Formats: sequence, structure tokens, C-alpha cells
Amino acid sequence: MSGKLKTISISSKIESIDKAVQAAVAFAESIGVAEDAIFGIDMAVREVVANAVKHGNKLDENKTVELTFEDSDNGFEVTVRDFGDGFKVEEVPDPTDAENLMKDSGRGILFMRTFMDEVEWMSPKGGGTLVKMIKNR
Repeated sequence: MSGKLKTISISSKIESIDKAVQAAVAFAESIGVAEDAIFGIDMAVREVVANAVKHGNKLDENKTVELTFEDSDNGFEVTVRDFGDGFKVEEVPDPTDAENLMKDSGRGILFMRTFMDEVEWMSPKGGGTLVKMIKNR
């Protein structure tokens, strides 16, 4: 059965990341996502929300991060939106390239792509970045 939907909004501070991850995991569990997939959802959501809080909204507590969890036909779907300046994902250095192995950027994107079945970055009207991730049934 699909169709269940939940939306939350968090402030752009480090302490809010855990709140968002806990909400994502609780939602995923409530729709019957397999236990072995929950760890990956935890890791991917932790990374995308941390990026939204730190890099997108630059820890500006006047800006929110909006999350939507959905039980879609595909499986567990999460969208995360920040209200920062936006960025182009293709401009982030590949952390698996030899020259980037010691850099501390780009790993979050790798985690998201590793743990989720689909990851898409969008530039929504009104600014910021919207990331949509799906964990298939």
C-alpha cells in the first residue's frame, strides 16, 4: 500500500540533523522498509540533511530545511530542500579519484548514491537545492 506522506521542517542547526534522521527512519519502518535498508536510509538522510544545514543554508537558523517522506509506488521516497544559494552536483570533485582521496568534500554525495537506489538534485523555483532520493521496495 502506498500513499502515506509526512512533511517536517527543521531549523538549520547541527542538532536538527538527528531529529530529521530519526523522523526518516521512523517513517521508513512504519511503511515496512526492510531492516537491512534502514541503515542506508539513515546514512543517506544524515548526509543530505547535514549538507542542507551546513552547505546550503550555511547554519542560518532563520532558514529551514524541509523534508518530505513518501510511501510511493517505488518505495521509500524522501525529498530534502534547503534555501541556500544552490550548487551544481557535477562540479563537486569525485572523492574516488586519486587526486581527491584526501579531500573532505564529495563523500556525502557518494554515500547517498551508494545507499539509495535513485538520487536526483534539482534547483527549485525560489532558490536553494532540492534532493530527491528513493530506496526501492
